[in-house]
Amino acid sequence: MKHFLLTLIGVVVFSVGRGQTVCPVIPLPVKAVKESGVFPLSAQTVICAGDASLQPLAVYLKEELQRRYQLQVTAGKKAGATTIYLKQNGKGTNVDAYTLTVNKKVITIIAAHREGIFNGIATLLQLGTAATLHSGVLAIDGWQISDAPQYAWRGLMLDESRFFFGKKKVLQLLDWMAFYKLNRFHWHLTDVPGWRLEIKKYPLLTTVGGIGNIVDSAAPAAYYTQDDIREIVAYAGQRNITVIPEIDMPGHAAAANRAYPAFDGGGTDRYPRFTFNPGREGTYKYLSDILTETAQLFPAGMIHLGGDEVTFGNAGWDSDTGITRLKREHGLKDRKAVEDYFIQRMADTVLQLHNKVMAWDEIATATLPADSTIVCWWRHDKPEALAMALNKGYSVVLCPRLPFYFDFVQDSSHHIGRRGANGAFNSLETVYNFSAAKLPAVPGHESQILGVQACIWTETVHNGNRLDFLLFPRISALAETAWTPADRKDFKGFTDRLKAQQLLYKQAGLFYFDIFNPGWHKESGKSADHYLD
Repeated sequence: MKHFLLTLIGVVVFSVGRGQTVCPVIPLPVKAVKESGVFPLSAQTVICAGDASLQPLAVYLKEELQRRYQLQVTAGKKAGATTIYLKQNGKGTNVDAYTLTVNKKVITIIAAHREGIFNGIATLLQLGTAATLHSGVLAIDGWQISDAPQYAWRGLMLDESRFFFGKKKVLQLLDWMAFYKLNRFHWHLTDVPGWRLEIKKYPLLTTVGGIGNIVDSAAPAAYYTQDDIREIVAYAGQRNITVIPEIDMPGHAAAANRAYPAFDGGGTDRYPRFTFNPGREGTYKYLSDILTETAQLFPAGMIHLGGDEVTFGNAGWDSDTGITRLKREHGLKDRKAVEDYFIQRMADTVLQLHNKVMAWDEIATATLPADSTIVCWWRHDKPEALAMALNKGYSVVLCPRLPFYFDFVQDSSHHIGRRGANGAFNSLETVYNFSAAKLPAVPGHESQILGVQACIWTETVHNGNRLDFLLFPRISALAETAWTPADRKDFKGFTDRLKAQQLLYKQAGLFYFDIFNPGWHKESGKSADHYLD
């Protein structure tokens, strides 16, 4: 698919002098040494996979070279006039690590795992964007690169409940994630405005619950069929991206409750039908059925249960007879205890499906198995939630609103979107400069930090252009923050490399925010009345 075309005719310069060349790649590799010579990539080049299991990656590289540069290379078994070798050596514990060597005749990518081979391919494709294409020959400079990421989890979350973008836009997003070596796509598919995942056993979830979005509550039902999901998950998997579905519960349930009101736990005037009902045994069977179908569609080995902001709409639990009985039978003293009970029951279902449990940081108060629980710490103003999760032994993904909520504005001149206390916003530089080491709760728990993730909530995102504007170029800063160790990071050097990559954004037709020319694309969209996340 031609989701974006990255053909560059001409030379992108990244050096003051030949001996001072900086590797033109984002995220910056751990070690990159410039070598003499140039590899002439052309129709005479052959991609050789050292093992049959790597052949799909050879085909992927072949297709990308055709898509980006119209170069018809061959994926074969015998070397050509010039050859790209993909080799798996079986050594090394870091699944994402790789080495890449480029010389006059041969390009070699070596890694212990498939993931590392893919990352080497991603780096090679970025080197290609900085090369000269002339008369069907792409001249790639010589490099010796040894690389591995700082974090295993390099994630991006997209909210499609509030606004549905559709398969084409999601596939384009996955392409850009792969370009930047991001490898976890957290997909927020259910919430108040709409339910976006087909569940065969409960068809009204999509035909009724799929109606509406944040702009128009009566918009026609929009959702992904199970065939759509399989296609997207496979596409992501080819690009070394794991797709994690989020089925939000027990709050943010209004779309589901419109479809199946029997399981409605009530809400408030502002947030009607906001919760599932923890006091009805049928609720657990209903949601377990949904999670069972979800697990069959997503081979991620984890399901996100949401678990956030239940207090926005659970006041009615105090007067519900079923919940009152539940509290009495299980010794639950208040609504928070009921919430934790609910999460523990649904976590049991996820674990029985051989998946890990993932949820927002409110679930840190629940008692869950430490080796099977992943907490997304999002409340930057609640460091105690992070500390609790770490002290309980849970694994943690860091996605604090400041600086990783990309629905926050990114420039002092922007007015559409969110800000934090005292007008704080999430500029490119604040995303780039994030450091887990500066969080008081982290020292001594470094091994529990899986990585970092940005989140795009879509209260103010009503079309693809607005999504582009919030995502680009901050996605590049996220990638380097997730990959490159602190002692290799330099914001000035990063922006020098970014200048060339913004040419790719322009050629791809993205409606990006140009930090070097802020007037290139004007801020667009409509401010939300309120935000739930």
